[in-house]
Amino acid sequence: MKIKDAVGIDMSKLTFDATIHSSQVDREFDNDKKDYKKLIDWTYKNSDLPKENIIFVFEHTGLYSHGLSVYLASKNIPFLLVPGLEIKKSMGMVRGKSDKADARMIAKYGYRMRDEITPTVLSCEEEQSIKHLLSLRQRLVKQRAGFKASLKEQKRVLVKNQNKTLLSTQVKMISYLTKQIKEVEKEMMDVLKSNQSMLNNYKLITSIKGIGKQTALFMIAYTANFTKFKNHRKFASYSGIAPFQNQSGTSIRGKTKVSNLANKKIKSLLDLCAKSSIQHNPEMKQYYEKRVANGKNKMSTINVIRNKLVSRMFAVVNRNQPYVDTMKYAA
Repeated sequence: MKIKDAVGIDMSKLTFDATIHSSQVDREFDNDKKDYKKLIDWTYKNSDLPKENIIFVFEHTGLYSHGLSVYLASKNIPFLLVPGLEIKKSMGMVRGKSDKADARMIAKYGYRMRDEITPTVLSCEEEQSIKHLLSLRQRLVKQRAGFKASLKEQKRVLVKNQNKTLLSTQVKMISYLTKQIKEVEKEMMDVLKSNQSMLNNYKLITSIKGIGKQTALFMIAYTANFTKFKNHRKFASYSGIAPFQNQSGTSIRGKTKVSNLANKKIKSLLDLCAKSSIQHNPEMKQYYEKRVANGKNKMSTINVIRNKLVSRMFAVVNRNQPYVDTMKYAA
């Protein structure tokens, strides 16, 4: 497919603005299925190019962009979901802001990148379902943590007999949220079991010491079951654990460090996995202690271990074989 034109779309909750780059025609639509069809008809009517040469480009805005992406995928119409920051960084200095101006900017971005674009392929239903359930679990865990923290402080300060309702209500909320978290986790496992390929990869990566259930589910959901990234290095960059140089000429000689542009949730999970691996995996513990003893920075060493774990996850999936702890076979 040769892309020759781009339609930029600025999504919002109730409406979206669209601009065709070649003709600079724009229009506002309602963010619903009825107007998705109107968008397609309007685009093909106002462009002189064949429809197979046109791509629809819009920001990844979660639920607001979900309906349009599902509709376009169902009609086999090429589209590209792009992080908003990527568009913003690529367009240089921009003065002013409006929905129409943003739609034009997105259309311009799509046209400029037309030779490098690979249309978005939506994850399967099981992957999308696990993503939504993981997000729900995060919110429930955060709410439970809030209740636990406040209850602990109130028990320390307040008189129990005089605040029975205050304390007992929070105890009940913690118990209820714990129950809901377990139900969400059970549902995720049921979804996982319905897809043999995902279940197989889940078993493979949890065979690595330090990789827990939640990390395994996040990896499957955000790597599109290990098909979204070509290798572990690409994923390391995405998750913010790949080190980058900070040098220029003779005047700038900064330390090599990781980028702040990352999927922070996965990065934090990998950090927990690395620390767990140091505690429970003799190989990683020995590596960590030896490196630190040689004067290496502790956080730098933890980051190396994070990269080792990511590398092993991709390796076991590519080989389709569980991880083998070779250290226990060593003489």
